Amino acid sequence: MTLDFQQTIHEVRSLCAGETDEIALMATISCHLYQQIEGFDWVGFYRLVDKDILKIGPYQGGHGCLVIPFDKGVCGAAARSKQIQIVDDVDQFDGHIACSSSTRSELVVPIFDSSARLFAVLDIDSDQYAFFNKQYAEKLDSLLRDLFTARVEDAI
Repeated sequence: MTLDFQQTIHEVRSLCAGETDEIALMATISCHLYQQIEGFDWVGFYRLVDKDILKIGPYQGGHGCLVIPFDKGVCGAAARSKQIQIVDDVDQFDGHIACSSSTRSELVVPIFDSSARLFAVLDIDSDQYAFFNKQYAEKLDSLLRDLFTARVEDAI
């Protein structure tokens, strides 16, 4: 992990300090991560809108998939398992959804409310193979827990 990534996480915390609206948080997080980290080709959120269905939320980059069922793609796997997914080569991931032909690797972090219920996932794509590592995932997971866990009251 580079100093730039650590600095970017710090900046996101500062930008989001005191904000309680989940859409405003998602928009700010996706925008800042996308703009600051070279190698992040797409950054966005998918929200749980129905049982086993994710729908696109705020994002930066090219068009994303509008709807992702839990049984499809890396986002679906993260939502279904409620575990972080790090995929070094999306072409080797069974069931990968190719929303963009430029995506080579992907990181998806599930987000939970204060009752430990899933309500969204953060999806980050890179146009580079094996771009993500455990440190990226852990830092993002910590950031998301700090910003969302106490703030989201009405999860599905």
